[in-house]
Amino acid sequence: MAGRIPQSFIDELIARIDIVELVGSRVQLKRGGREWKACCPFHAEKTPSFWVSPDKQFYHCFGCGAHGTALGFLMEHDKLPFPDAVEELASRLGLEVPREDDGRGTRARPGEELHELLAQTLQFYRDTLRESARAKNYLTGRGITQETCVKFAIGYAPDAWDSVLKRYGGSPERERLLAEAGLVIERSGKGESGFYDRFRDRVMFPIRDARGRVIAFGGRIIDAGEPKYLNSPETPLFHKGRELYGLYEARQALRKIERLLVVEGYIDVARLAQAGIAYAVATLGTATTPEHLNRLFRVTSEVIFCFDGDRAGRSAAWRALENALEHARDGRQLRFLFLPEGHDPDTLVGEEGATAFEARLASAQPLSEFLVTQLATQADLASVDGRARLAELARPLLARVPAGVYRELLLERVAQEVRMPAGRLAELLQAQPVTRRGSRPVRSGTRPAAAGRHPLLTQAIMLLLHHPQAARAVGELPAFLEGEHRGFAVLRELLATAQAEPELSTAQLVERWRERPEGARLSQLAAEESLVRDARAAGRDLAMALQRMAAESGPDKRLDELILTSRERKLTSEEQQEFQRLLGARGNGSRG
Repeated sequence: MAGRIPQSFIDELIARIDIVELVGSRVQLKRGGREWKACCPFHAEKTPSFWVSPDKQFYHCFGCGAHGTALGFLMEHDKLPFPDAVEELASRLGLEVPREDDGRGTRARPGEELHELLAQTLQFYRDTLRESARAKNYLTGRGITQETCVKFAIGYAPDAWDSVLKRYGGSPERERLLAEAGLVIERSGKGESGFYDRFRDRVMFPIRDARGRVIAFGGRIIDAGEPKYLNSPETPLFHKGRELYGLYEARQALRKIERLLVVEGYIDVARLAQAGIAYAVATLGTATTPEHLNRLFRVTSEVIFCFDGDRAGRSAAWRALENALEHARDGRQLRFLFLPEGHDPDTLVGEEGATAFEARLASAQPLSEFLVTQLATQADLASVDGRARLAELARPLLARVPAGVYRELLLERVAQEVRMPAGRLAELLQAQPVTRRGSRPVRSGTRPAAAGRHPLLTQAIMLLLHHPQAARAVGELPAFLEGEHRGFAVLRELLATAQAEPELSTAQLVERWRERPEGARLSQLAAEESLVRDARAAGRDLAMALQRMAAESGPDKRLDELILTSRERKLTSEEQQEFQRLLGARGNGSRG
């Protein structure tokens, strides 16, 4: 496989991304002087202790200690591994992630061959649709125009067992690649070998990633048959619990997405977009997952779930609600729309038009109302026992809602049904959200003052982290930094890096150390508040700190250390020799 992501590319991502915009797409930020603040998304709190610095491109919570760069935020908040976090930032900027040569010759980047194969197969399906009167008649009967087919790149898989296999196979390696892409299935019958096409006689809908690359397909049967919808299996490129059909097309159609409508079918998405409702997306044959919700709220602050009004639809809606509770916070709207019996979105918008359909959206039920009304169906609210049951049913659900105004209002709504003061109900339920594992107790009140005084070495490192340009005030690297103290090596490298690249930001400098043992400590120091506000003052303080450290690291300092050591224990023979040498160099035997 290909090599590492180049450091220069990570530097570019950190330089170009706006951490305030990134964090603000997931957390409701408010300006607080030169920085931005919010209630921490990583632990429960009522007073904001989470700060985002646009100058340092860094975030820090003074309550639980969470801190880091834009990449670190994605890894912590969205639970992404480092390569996926890099991919996410790159997709926001419209960049392709490069890979360094691993020394084993020129090879395609991971997934490149699969992307190319899927793109070729998509073109084959589109060409086949143009030649199939039967498939075109089916789409016309569903109200899908040729223009919409082009916009969504809809195609058709022929009614054959080996059309894709014959076209793109030809060797064992190619057949294995087709299987890895989810396009063919290996035969498993007794005495059978080889592969056959996964998709046959189906209208094909390509599923695309944030950059528009095909990563999978969904196939809809034309006549009666099971399954009605068939999706690609999990592959190196495709994880159905994370992907949303139509999200790429929605982002292409709309400059700013005010809200997203989550429906159940591919044709629903295409038909709604054709009617002018270009903000519909669909899950891929699975319930709405936390990963889906993360993606939705990266794009917009309002999500409407659209379901059939029957029992199955309400059951699916309840599963979506349970997964959505952890995402219900101030500034976000989660609502539910239930359609009339016998209708789905594509038939309803075709029958009544976009204006009437959007009027239904305007009256969609808020999450709070759906939650209360569904719980009320399981309890007799006319009795004390029934109201107590409703409160008990609400307990685990309320506990999953992040602390803030939204949870307080949701608690009040439940209290109305229980006929009890909200404060008293909160005490009885003790519905505290789960805090981040290992988080420290939250300190109430305003933002803490600056950190206490650090040793000189730590102060120097902090000055460089907060103001990399301060390195300009230092000429040649001080000789004492060649000493054995492990902190000297860190300071020496930071100085050398900042002198060579003085335009690096705090976030870029910290990211250079992510995979190294000292990285966590440097990240902590970068998160601390600095009383030095500009690079010029930082340069002056850094030069002074280095001068003092040089003086304290000389022979006299070492001699004093040996004297103190001798009072605690007997010096080793090597220490005795060093002591005599330093004492002679000083020329003063009175301190022996």
